[in-house]
Amino acid sequence: MGEKPVTRILIPSCGPSVWRQLLADPEKHWIRGASAFETAVSWEAARHSERGIPAPIVALLDTQEQLASATALIVLPEHKVKLEGRGKASQNDVWALLKTPGGYVSMSVEGKAGETFGDPLWDWLRNASPGKLARLQHLCKVLGAQHPPDHALRYQLFHRTASALIEAERFGAAHAVMIVQSFRSDPVSLTDYIAFGAALGATVSDGQLAKVPRTTGPTLYLGWVTCEPATDRQVASVV
Repeated sequence: MGEKPVTRILIPSCGPSVWRQLLADPEKHWIRGASAFETAVSWEAARHSERGIPAPIVALLDTQEQLASATALIVLPEHKVKLEGRGKASQNDVWALLKTPGGYVSMSVEGKAGETFGDPLWDWLRNASPGKLARLQHLCKVLGAQHPPDHALRYQLFHRTASALIEAERFGAAHAVMIVQSFRSDPVSLTDYIAFGAALGATVSDGQLAKVPRTTGPTLYLGWVTCEPATDRQVASVV
């Protein structure tokens, strides 16, 4: 039997409870202050805003001429993007298709609240199968990254950023964005993201959107934005 195909039938969200149901572990991961909860509340609170995007991310997008005035057309929680080779799809905390005056934008959002970006490549590649090696090579090709990459870099950043580019190609978007939406000060993970950006030739910093130098395909931006956790009033407004 092959891998289960990704569904094309989508049901609109009726609140954060829908986001919870899509988590790999709805009990373990659904905690006030943790990234899954805070990301869901942040995006649900923005759904009726003019642009359908949380204000801190709007401010980040508007720093780039090609992304300014972006509005959300589709927002998908826990969106799975199929990757080449054997293994799981990349499950994005949020994936959004945005529209700007100049065209479409594919945006992947990784919510964080002190959690790491998972295993560094040296752990992920321990006793690696040929399938794992082939997948990493493909991700590097999608990203335009050096292969083999620095094994201190975090694997999650490779497949999450590649997701934005893969979906940009699928939807005919001229631009791809990978944003880390952090709900607490997290210098360790920010340092990991800075190192990943540097490997792609971009200078990543908190509150900035960095353009990755590329010669072909969609333009790519990396960003990090630190947001305040939801207040009791904000939680109550979306439950």
